[in-house]
Amino acid sequence: MVNSSGGVLYPARLPEFHRLPATGAAADLVAWFWIPEWDIEPGGTSRQDIVGYPALNLVVENSGVMLSGPTTRASHRDLRGRGWAVGALLRPAAVAALIDDPSALVDTVRVLGEPSLHARVTAAMSSGAGHRERAVEAFARWLVDRVGPLDESAHQANALVEVLGGADAALTPVEAATRLAVSVRTLQRMAHRYVGVSPAAMIRRRRLQDAAQIVREDPRADLAAIAAELGYADHAHLTRDFQAVLGIAPRVYRAELGD
Repeated sequence: MVNSSGGVLYPARLPEFHRLPATGAAADLVAWFWIPEWDIEPGGTSRQDIVGYPALNLVVENSGVMLSGPTTRASHRDLRGRGWAVGALLRPAAVAALIDDPSALVDTVRVLGEPSLHARVTAAMSSGAGHRERAVEAFARWLVDRVGPLDESAHQANALVEVLGGADAALTPVEAATRLAVSVRTLQRMAHRYVGVSPAAMIRRRRLQDAAQIVREDPRADLAAIAAELGYADHAHLTRDFQAVLGIAPRVYRAELGD
């Protein structure tokens, strides 16, 4: 499974936030469910900065249902008032049932007309103690019914994400293709069909998330050592990647964490 602690750039700024596991048949479709709940004082905002996983998210909010595509850069959302969201970080096996071309959703959000899903999750989120668990259960049942039985290509697409983003992840597309016993071209087609971005882009995003996490958890960590550990060519390569996606250098990010 991909690292569940990455993605959020400034965890201390989060409102109430929970990650719940996907179980049963839903475990093949969802890496995990995530649920923020917020109640911001009138006139105030809470800015949430995210460097997203190379994946699609299916999200239910009070206002509707959205399918959010993979991103090429850090993004943010300013939370206001009172609200909640229930999101599913989708595994590739779930994607084909929701969209024909996930690459069309890169850096984009699409509103979906899914009133049944919206009604079930909204009712659960309004149901008192245990509401998050009931919302995830309702979400999971809906998604399993919507996707239906999985074929071998769907399972292979899930394996692709494990090889590119899981523990002991591949460092190059060639290595990933070798582990999966497919050609590099087949690997690229699978990534395009089930994720929407290239295998190389998936590797770059994982490395960047890992680098940001190390900086957060060990403020004294040497940046050159981080770069070497994660397969960057050198410290400058890591800095360029940080600046291209996050818009700031690692040293600036480290300083901001202490604010």
